[in-house]
Amino acid sequence: MTAFSKLHAQNHKITELSNVFLYLVQNRELCDTETACDVFFEYTAKVKEHIELVDRELCGKLISYPDQGVKNTADRFLSGSTEIKRIFNRYLKDWCSESNRRLMIRDHAEFLEETEQMFALVLDRIQRETEHLYPLIRKVEEKAAA
Repeated sequence: MTAFSKLHAQNHKITELSNVFLYLVQNRELCDTETACDVFFEYTAKVKEHIELVDRELCGKLISYPDQGVKNTADRFLSGSTEIKRIFNRYLKDWCSESNRRLMIRDHAEFLEETEQMFALVLDRIQRETEHLYPLIRKVEEKAAA
């Protein structure tokens, strides 16, 4: 059985970290604080962990399912994961030094805009998982158990 409680806990934590970070960075002076950086890097780690878990545990199972519609859904989510990872990695390269665990903000307004877009992309992905992927997994697991 898929651990939906773990997925939901991850979703909640990612959403919480996103909200806190977006609140903090509205004020330019708070962007360079250790606290803001800690929140940011915890967020990035949780997002990466979550996407890997969904790809491996959910999509990995669905992609081998005999029903073509199920396979197509899994394939769409895997393609979406690849695109989110690409955008996320570019965002990280542009705005932070992961090795030094610090943000590198040259233009605060641009950073805010890109951060809001990136975080919205992740939250949209989580919403789509909750509304489409999780119910599909439950249905597939119920069929297998019957």
